[in-house]
Amino acid sequence: MRHFLENKVVIITGASSGIGMACARVMALKGASVVLAARRINRLNALREEILHLGRRAIAIQTDVSQEQDCRKLVETTVKEFGRIDVLINNAGISMRALFIDLSPDILHRVMNVNFWGTVYCTRYALPHLLASKGSLVAVSSIAGFKGLPARTGYSASKFAINGLMETIRIEYLRSGLHVMVVAPSFTRSEIREHALLYDGSTQGDSPRNENHMMSPEWVARRIYWGLKMRKRNIILGLKGQLLILLQRILPKTIDWLEYREMANENGSPLKH
Repeated sequence: MRHFLENKVVIITGASSGIGMACARVMALKGASVVLAARRINRLNALREEILHLGRRAIAIQTDVSQEQDCRKLVETTVKEFGRIDVLINNAGISMRALFIDLSPDILHRVMNVNFWGTVYCTRYALPHLLASKGSLVAVSSIAGFKGLPARTGYSASKFAINGLMETIRIEYLRSGLHVMVVAPSFTRSEIREHALLYDGSTQGDSPRNENHMMSPEWVARRIYWGLKMRKRNIILGLKGQLLILLQRILPKTIDWLEYREMANENGSPLKH
């Protein structure tokens, strides 16, 4: 069976783990040539070999999305290798956990530089090629991009900013054939909580949540593929997240308290119980 991604070129940032790695596998299985971007080149090379063994084309490009020149190189290398770009999945991201009052601006800058500016840079350089192919621009956002998440001020702010960026680009190019999709998973099993920044810039280490009770990155990747195929606008993943976004419009104060209580119950939460 021929898939709609057959012979298409897909760039995936943050492809060295989690949702990004799962997306690379799914898109390759569906026939795409994949471009793997992340900082950890050893992991990218291992994933590249795995995809090549599937009989698909893949290249690995070491990329720090917070650096504009890296994002430009990512796009230019892709076009040089494959001659086109059909899908850009902006997935690279980092998180943080601390009360806003305890944070130095540097922590907020670091989160915004990866999550928001990384999306800006990659999108800016890929957009002409996506317009030419009438392709898909994707941003992996979060439920925290639709509802503020306590003790994750920088993370939520970056995801809200991404949502606004994507929505505006979608409207600007309504007549172009460009497909713009925002994907908002609920908590998903990944390394993001291990690498989350604390108030002093150190990393969190152990996850404060039960990772076994979260969505799998493979399931999220399959939903992203479905969204690409159906050219969806927004995909909110997880019943809990869907209810949260719906009910905040009806019972905003109640939802605030419920959200506070859940996040306060995390191991080592900076919120008061």
